[in-house]
Amino acid sequence: MRNTDTRRTLLSRDNGPIKRGGRTNLNAQRTLDKIIVGRISQMTDPSLDAQRHTFDMRAPLGRVLSAKELPFSMEGGHITMTKKAPPVRWIYPLVFSDMSIGALSTRAWEAVAMATAYLNERCNIPIRMSSGEGGMPVKLLESDYLKYFIIQIASGHFGWNRIVKALPRMKVDPAAVLIKIGQGAKPGDGGLLQAEKVAPHVQAIRGVPKATLSSPPNHQGLYSIEESVQKMHLSLNAAFGFRVPVAIKCAASSTSVSVYNNLLRDPYKICGGLFLDGIQGGTGAANEVSLDHTGHPIVSKIRDCYLAAVRQGLQGQIPLYGGGGIGLTGNAAADAFKMICLGANGVFCGKILIQLLGCVGNEHGRCNSCNTGKCPTGICTQDPRLVKRLDVDRGAQKIVDYVLAFDSEMKKLMAPIGNSSLPVGRSDALVSTDKAIADKLGIQYVC
Repeated sequence: MRNTDTRRTLLSRDNGPIKRGGRTNLNAQRTLDKIIVGRISQMTDPSLDAQRHTFDMRAPLGRVLSAKELPFSMEGGHITMTKKAPPVRWIYPLVFSDMSIGALSTRAWEAVAMATAYLNERCNIPIRMSSGEGGMPVKLLESDYLKYFIIQIASGHFGWNRIVKALPRMKVDPAAVLIKIGQGAKPGDGGLLQAEKVAPHVQAIRGVPKATLSSPPNHQGLYSIEESVQKMHLSLNAAFGFRVPVAIKCAASSTSVSVYNNLLRDPYKICGGLFLDGIQGGTGAANEVSLDHTGHPIVSKIRDCYLAAVRQGLQGQIPLYGGGGIGLTGNAAADAFKMICLGANGVFCGKILIQLLGCVGNEHGRCNSCNTGKCPTGICTQDPRLVKRLDVDRGAQKIVDYVLAFDSEMKKLMAPIGNSSLPVGRSDALVSTDKAIADKLGIQYVC
């Protein structure tokens, strides 16, 4: 029987501490819920058949050059490439967000990885999974499946010693490298993996003793986005022979547009994308004060960045990916569609994956065992007895089923507005029932 939803612990209801982390209702009034698809005209703009039409569900990950910058020339009626172009991967517009081996149990991480491989190999859906900070198993680094994974380097640099040593033995290149500057759930707070979760395999992968591991809120050697471009982007591009896109991830904030503008002006043309994370994301491992009072809603920041690029005629050159509360109220496909119409190239989500695996926490009564190492469902623990409770195959199957439903629902939303490809920036397809939201985002207001 489910325990009563309460913020008090069961051990000390009267004077004990309140539960830590999770989601509250402070940020439940979402902008996305007040936006609907309004441009549907089956006569003037014929809609498509969602069941029979072929849709191009692909988004770029990597620096996209403008037509004038493409290194092509015509010689004898043949097009030749005069120099190398930045690498671009065409992926599915849904990315499995970063959750590390350590934060998740081995079985939970394996279930997400299995679902990723199955969707690519059997379903022809090129979805990508971010490894999270903390490295990856050596066998995976040296396998053909590495091409489905985005390797993340975060502020703690955990696990990168193994990744560097595995470089000469990698059969294929990873999908991308993601430099995590910060995340929307806990900007300025950083990550903290309790010693209780630093099991022997986590120690081996990260190269650390059994101790509480702190990831600073920022890369300690970087103090500006210009410095980031020159140092980390250049060095990581060089490490992989300029064959792999290198993107950055940071928290949505009032300075997001400034960050994006600086990336657009990157003289090396090597920034492969900007991942913005909003305040409504996060799991039970983050501090509640950070979750509730620090950060910025993702919708307006994605829109501001996109419009800033449009004003310069540079839209689409550095792909925008947004996350933080995607699917929070039950429909990730609708949220993703609206985000894409507002200017994003795709979205990323993490919390919904652990909910599919069987997380018992909800938006009102949080389980709050993510950071303790005592997750009752075996998802966020390294205790062997608890990890056994998680069925890897069943968990992977649930994720696959959800993504297949996501794909079907995205097509059902693209069909009425007559789009065969992703409607990036098609804000004319959206309307809002809230005038303030309509004015802020530049979309039509309806009442």
